[in-house]
Amino acid sequence: MKEKAVAAESKCVRIGIVILNWNTKDYLQKFLPPLIDSVELFNSSSTACSAEIVVADSASTDGSLSLLESVFPSIRTIPLDKNYGFTGGYNRAIRELIDRPSDSTYDLFVLLNSDIEVDRNWLAPLAEWMDAHPDCGACGPKLHSWYEKDKFEYAGAAGGLIDRYGYPFCRGRVMKKLETDRGQYDTPKDVLWITGACLVVRSEVWVELGGLDDRFFAHMEEIDLCWRMQLSGWRVCVVPQSVVWHLGGGTLPAESPWKLYLNYRNNILLLENNLGRTIGRRSAALRILLRKGLDLCSALVYLICGKIEYSKAVLRAHRDARELVAASSPYGPENNLTGSRPGQHKVCGIYNKCMIPRALIGSKIDTENI
Repeated sequence: MKEKAVAAESKCVRIGIVILNWNTKDYLQKFLPPLIDSVELFNSSSTACSAEIVVADSASTDGSLSLLESVFPSIRTIPLDKNYGFTGGYNRAIRELIDRPSDSTYDLFVLLNSDIEVDRNWLAPLAEWMDAHPDCGACGPKLHSWYEKDKFEYAGAAGGLIDRYGYPFCRGRVMKKLETDRGQYDTPKDVLWITGACLVVRSEVWVELGGLDDRFFAHMEEIDLCWRMQLSGWRVCVVPQSVVWHLGGGTLPAESPWKLYLNYRNNILLLENNLGRTIGRRSAALRILLRKGLDLCSALVYLICGKIEYSKAVLRAHRDARELVAASSPYGPENNLTGSRPGQHKVCGIYNKCMIPRALIGSKIDTENI
C-alpha cells in the first residue's frame, strides 16, 4: 500500500462535493437543502477542513440551472455543453476544479448523486477517516434505501465486492436481496469498490489515475476506478459511521435495455482493464472467456423468454466491448494484460467463487472474509 509521510504541520483540507446533474431538478430542490445544512455545520465545527458544494449540469432541459440560480445562488455551477454521461461529466467537472488557482485547490472530492439524502453529520466521519489513513485513496458511507430507511440500498450497501467472473455484489446486498441494517457491518473494512452515488476520492489519486474511464459512460465506472486504485497501491474503504440514503433509479429504469447494455459492456471492459494485473494474463484471459460464455447464455435465456430487445442488448454489448478493447486506450490490454505475473499489490474484495448459484439457492456468502 502507499506510504505517505505525515505532514509536520496541519493544513486545511478542502473538500469539493460535486453533484453531476442531468434533468433532476426535483431532486435538487428536495435534497440540496439538507446537504447545504450539513456542509454549513461541518464548516462551522471543523478547524481543519472546509467543504463546498458544486453542481455540474449536463445541459439539462428541465430548468435545473434556473432553479440553482434563483433558489441556491451560493452554489457554484459548472454548465456542460451536453450530457457526457457519468464518466465524461465528472471528468470534465473535476478537471475544471483542479485547474483552478493553487490557493483554492481541493484535497478531496466527493462524487454525490443528486438523489442522495444526507443527515447533518454524514461528512465528518469520511473526512476524518481520510485524514487518519493517508494510504486510503477512496472511501464511502453505508448506503441505505430512501424508501426503507433501515434497509441497505442496491447501488452500494455496505461496500462493494466482486466475484471471480466479474459479477458485482455488496456487503448487505447480493443480487436483488437486500438486508436490513442491524449493525452487522458497522466495522470499517477494505472493500473492492465504493458506489459512485457517494464516493470520496483524493484529488492526487484522481489525477494519478486519470479519473474515470470515459469509455464506460455510466455504470461500473466507479468499480473500475477503485480497482485501479488498489492496483496502484491505494486502499479503498467503507466507513460505516457515515450513512446516506439513496433514492435510486433516477436516471435509467431497471428494465431499460440501454442500462442492460451498459452493464454487460462495461463488465467486460472492467475485467479487461484490471483482471490481468490482478491474477496474471493467462488466468485472466481464460476467466474473461468463461464470463463471455455466461453472458451468451444470458442472451439465449432472454431470447427464449421472448425478451428480444434484452438479448440484442447483450450481443451488442459484447460487440462494442470487443471494439473498444481493440482500440488504443490508456487502460487497454496493451497495458494491463501484458506480462504473465499479477500485480504486486493485493486486491481486496474479490470472492474467488461464482456468487450467482449460491445466491439463487439462498446460501449465505461470508462477505466478511473476502
